[in-house]
Amino acid sequence: MSDQEGGWGALFSGRNAIRSAALAGGVGLHAINVYVATTILPSVVSDIGGLDYYAWNTTLFVVASIIGSALSPGLLRSRGPRGAYGWAALLFAFGTLGCALAPSMPVMLIGRSIQGLGGGFLFALSYGMIRIVFPETLWPRAMGLISGMWGIATLAGPAIGGIFAEIGAWRAAFWSMILVVGLFGGIAVAVLPSRSGEESKGSRTPLAQLVLLSLSVLAVSAGSVRADLSWNLGGIVIALVGLAALVAVETRAGQRLLPRGSFRLSTPLALTFATMSLLTIAVTTGEMFIPLFLQVLHGQSPLIAGYLAAVMAAGWTVGSIGSSGQRGRNAARTIMASPLVAFVGMLALVWLIPTGSGGEGPTIALLCLALAVVGIGVGLGWPHMLTRVLQLAPEEDRDIASAAITTTQLFATAIGAALAGMVANLAGLSDPGGIAGTSSAAFWLLAVFSAAPVLALVTAGRSVRGAADKARLAVPSP
Repeated sequence: MSDQEGGWGALFSGRNAIRSAALAGGVGLHAINVYVATTILPSVVSDIGGLDYYAWNTTLFVVASIIGSALSPGLLRSRGPRGAYGWAALLFAFGTLGCALAPSMPVMLIGRSIQGLGGGFLFALSYGMIRIVFPETLWPRAMGLISGMWGIATLAGPAIGGIFAEIGAWRAAFWSMILVVGLFGGIAVAVLPSRSGEESKGSRTPLAQLVLLSLSVLAVSAGSVRADLSWNLGGIVIALVGLAALVAVETRAGQRLLPRGSFRLSTPLALTFATMSLLTIAVTTGEMFIPLFLQVLHGQSPLIAGYLAAVMAAGWTVGSIGSSGQRGRNAARTIMASPLVAFVGMLALVWLIPTGSGGEGPTIALLCLALAVVGIGVGLGWPHMLTRVLQLAPEEDRDIASAAITTTQLFATAIGAALAGMVANLAGLSDPGGIAGTSSAAFWLLAVFSAAPVLALVTAGRSVRGAADKARLAVPSP
């Protein structure tokens, strides 16, 4: 295979270029909306009320996104790429319209739920269509491009939301999203194929597994919204019981939520999912708490702290796009290096953040470097892990493999957020609070979550070796 066949030139030429823009736009819309909504939510609450339901804006959005992600294979089978993407975009636009017109918080929550459902569809369909509209030689490049949209969203979302919040026009932020989704939805409908070229098989939705997964996310999310250890632990225990029930149902079900073998840690597929989940959990700590730590301990303004924290997402984008051209053994080595590099960055943050500073240039530069290293570390292996999920999934489960990617990532984010909140509260973030409590919380939070890339290094190594053994066994003896 030549570089041209699997290079960026092939991805960005002819119809591939327009299809790349459409699929990247789907993930970008979902991701930018996450950060826009987070930024304008204080303005929303001050206008229409509903402070008691503040956290549920995120909780219901994430749960609905997971449901949309899990249901996307059925939508793709029944409607084809063009119809599925069009319906997903329409649903996202309808939910966004509800948010723009919301006179009260209950109506806003309904709109956010519909928005999350449409966003989950767009998120999963963008990954799922990679194997349909591109040859396999372009899968890593396409995965890198689409994964990189989260980095762009982290930079663009707070700026867009901040501008509308500053001028007191939070509703206009949602109106602008409707215009953008109309643009990308129209492009997708125009350039995507009407059918996938695969046999359309009627199958039931795995409702039992989907209900158990949703209940687990709701439990762990609800448990993280109060600074109460018993409440936090109760949410996590309920979530673990729900997950145990999910595994029991999934192993016996004819219609699965995840590809066969996803829960057996002896398989390369399960180990790949575990590596992705652990790295996602590590990044979640940065997205949630580092802006706060930078403000309290390093004297940064909210806007500057937000953009400094975004350096991690920018590093993820750089790592994903920069490594996407690796193949074969080099791709395997990149997967192995990914958690190691992320761990180095986490250790640097453990050293730099809790000690605090007066915001001096050299210290902030070192912090930016450490944040970038964490993001680059995760990004290095990300497109190759996503590609391996599609390659390792059993042939009969290829249609649900792409949805499983987004379902796993969203669930890991929810779990990471809950655990991060629990550790921070236990370490003194709210009691005693202040600089001393925040410093203690920063140290313990970053130190505890540094274990995530260490565990990911173990699972990544076992996954790479298992995939290599599987490939050797698949080659017939001469």
